[in-house]
Amino acid sequence: MNQNQYYEGILQLRNPLKEVINIIKVLIEKRKGVYIAKEEKVRGGVDFYLSDWKYLIDIGNKLQKKFGGEIKTSRKLWGIKRQTSKKVYRVVLLLRLPTVKIGDIVEYRGKKVKIKEFRKKISAVDTETGKRMLIKYDEI
Repeated sequence: MNQNQYYEGILQLRNPLKEVINIIKVLIEKRKGVYIAKEEKVRGGVDFYLSDWKYLIDIGNKLQKKFGGEIKTSRKLWGIKRQTSKKVYRVVLLLRLPTVKIGDIVEYRGKKVKIKEFRKKISAVDTETGKRMLIKYDEI
């Protein structure tokens, strides 16, 4: 971890596995010029303060592809660069990881369903009828 406290964005992970946290640290170590300014444990997860907001969004998208989950992104005007008069934003990316994994069988609306894949919604199959369904992340 770099001693510099400057950051351009926050990656908020909720329900993270140790594997996800390790992947983030490895990805950041590999990238030149990007560092974790601060790592903060919060209720339900971890917040990473990163030095590069573009790479933060890239990491969030990679993690969502691999582990699924729901992404919400917001930005806030933080200041204006004096020399260029460009607006500087701080980005916050929330990644709510699912509490289930692909292949898990869970109960949903009184039926047992098998988790198939993660996209914008969870794709699942009813184990009795074989019917496919899409489930919102907050419904499981």
